[in-house]
Amino acid sequence: MSDPTPVIDDLREESEELDRIVGGLSPEEWALATPAPGWTVAHQIGHLAWTDHSALLAVTDQDGFHALVEKALAAPHSFVDEGAEEAARLAPAELLTRWRDGRAALDEALRAAPPGARFPWYGPPMAAASMATARLMETWAHGLDVAVALGVARPPSDRLRHVARLGVRTRDFAFGIHGLDVPAEPFRVELTAPSGGRWTYGPEDAPQRVTGPALDFCLLVTQRAHRADLALRAEGPAADRWLDIAQAFAGPPGAGRKPGSAQGARP
Repeated sequence: MSDPTPVIDDLREESEELDRIVGGLSPEEWALATPAPGWTVAHQIGHLAWTDHSALLAVTDQDGFHALVEKALAAPHSFVDEGAEEAARLAPAELLTRWRDGRAALDEALRAAPPGARFPWYGPPMAAASMATARLMETWAHGLDVAVALGVARPPSDRLRHVARLGVRTRDFAFGIHGLDVPAEPFRVELTAPSGGRWTYGPEDAPQRVTGPALDFCLLVTQRAHRADLALRAEGPAADRWLDIAQAFAGPPGAGRKPGSAQGARP
């Protein structure tokens, strides 16, 4: 994507939708448990604020970002939880302000990024469009966890096209992070969009295929639902293996969700 504006606009809309859900919560609601073990609503928003700050550093202060990477390498299995825990201890009003200010600053920085610029990240370096896509993916996924905790329905929108595209692009990463050989052959992915259209990726005649609802694919690659609960179909052994390990986010393999735990994912 040469022009990052569309995905930056969609990231803003996704964030604002979540903001409307949490903006008026009581202290008791901020403390509600979400499907992520040990994480409350405050942890979820705190994680988004923390990751937005990391992304802002990557775009505007690469020395500062590299210091974060060093901290992550020193505690690869706890640094994410530590960031969420620190933010969750803030008063709700302060946490909301931190999240809002941070995402506004990131929005401005991404729009001002020079064309073709690439920024460091915990995985491969990313362009502004890719950075915004990753932030939208996380905002949507963590927003789902918040919605489950609050009993709020979040109907899917076609903003999911960015999450689906990221899920396809991270196929090789998912195999590699699990220590598996990356499939040499291309895959075909055919998804039904929330609006009823069709999103397709890869050669039409590829023998390895994944088909199904775009919502289900996005739930899978963000590890918000187990594949047993989703209407996704794999054709070919490599495609079938991918559905077991798919991961659109950077970092070590996620634990995923147990079968039967996809409550609240659908409208």
